[in-house]
Amino acid sequence: MGQTYQPQVVAHRGASADSAEHTLGAYQKALASGADGLECDVRLTADGHLVLLHDRDLRRTAASRGTVSTLDLRDLDQLDFAAWKDPWRELDDEAPEEDPELRRVVTLRKLLETVADHDRRVEVAIETKHPTRYSGLVERRLAEMLAEFGWTGADSPARMMSFSINAVARMKRLTPQLPLVNLVDTKRGWHQVRERVPAQRILGPGVDFLREHRKIARKMAASGHRLHVWTVNTEDDLALCESLGVSAVITDKPAFILDLLGR
Repeated sequence: MGQTYQPQVVAHRGASADSAEHTLGAYQKALASGADGLECDVRLTADGHLVLLHDRDLRRTAASRGTVSTLDLRDLDQLDFAAWKDPWRELDDEAPEEDPELRRVVTLRKLLETVADHDRRVEVAIETKHPTRYSGLVERRLAEMLAEFGWTGADSPARMMSFSINAVARMKRLTPQLPLVNLVDTKRGWHQVRERVPAQRILGPGVDFLREHRKIARKMAASGHRLHVWTVNTEDDLALCESLGVSAVITDKPAFILDLLGR
């Protein structure tokens, strides 16, 4: 497989099978594994910062009450976003010392700086979460930040993704050349993008959806759209992607997938 099929390997929320998702530790591990790209979800704080968090509330990843959109960055910065992944760490006297920064909330700016400073090209797939109380402000903030880095052109190492067709269309207006991805995980979503999304746009179907709907999977592969598939964590997942000619696989296990590809 490794000699003939070489999709881009993108670390889903970092190397999230091994480290707590969206933490700097998870992203550093993904970079060390050789991942071609990093994936993240972004949400806007009450004081206007884009932070890397999937859930709208903090119960799962920080064992805390509150929603991201009602809190300032300084509030989030007080929380431990890695304890849930390794709840017994504090009881382990032999656990190595760890930089607290590797366990804190990560801003999008920090992730982009990390990528910009890396010694090889690494791409960043940025998903904006909807619905949100800030609606289109999320895309406007994202466009402003990418412009600061000079990353709004067709050759940008960054790309924007969303399940919201309106959000992707909004980003198209703000950054006409930026690579964009319409995420899909339902039949209804497929019918919408098939009718409304141009062929040059990337589609981002879930691997479970492709497996369940093989006929649609074949239609997607033949549609002219490039496919970026999530979340590809097994050899069977990768084989399905190979059969469809997928151009990027988004995975919790970048080291494992790279190994399967002979890299």
